[in-house]
Amino acid sequence: MKNNSISINLKKDEILIKLNDKMSQEEIIEALRKKLPELKKFYKEEKNPIKVTGKILKNKEIDQIESLIKEKIDVEIDFDMPKSLGLSGIKKTYDKEIAMSETKFHRGSLRSGQKIEVEGSLVILGDVNSGAEVVASDNIVVLGALRGLAHAGAKGNKQAIVAAGLFDAVQIRIANIVKEIIHDEEPLHKQACITIVDDKIIIE
Repeated sequence: MKNNSISINLKKDEILIKLNDKMSQEEIIEALRKKLPELKKFYKEEKNPIKVTGKILKNKEIDQIESLIKEKIDVEIDFDMPKSLGLSGIKKTYDKEIAMSETKFHRGSLRSGQKIEVEGSLVILGDVNSGAEVVASDNIVVLGALRGLAHAGAKGNKQAIVAAGLFDAVQIRIANIVKEIIHDEEPLHKQACITIVDDKIIIE
């Protein structure tokens, strides 16, 4: 079952719904409304869980999709967000969000002692130097070097990510998860994408 916004693959132990990351939330919701009645026919006695993947979603978008599916089908739903997009892919995601108030852009580098705190997501068009701090309730993208403290998902959003052109910080935080970086054990990461997997911070 495919259209421009979603594809649905029926697997042995789960049903995979893949979202097109180029499509808007409205287009995805409209496509789901059309496809869910057809998908519901596959649910008899067995309740194969549904996995949703393919696009990074905001909390409210996840809630909207989950609510729509559960309205039609009483089933367990798991959201598997992309873990490693590469910086160009992440930047493209944010380029589409420029006109939206949820994403703030800061031009220039942050020096030691400077701090930026925002609701939503934050894109730094420069470096975050040692001693500087950036905090966002959702995602943080640093197009230059991240050497200071970044705290994404500050209000508990574990789907949040941190991305950096060069990751060279001593600590990283996502939601309530903290990772201390020991440079002798952790190499410098270029085009790093940092996420939470199984309640652990993973740097890729």
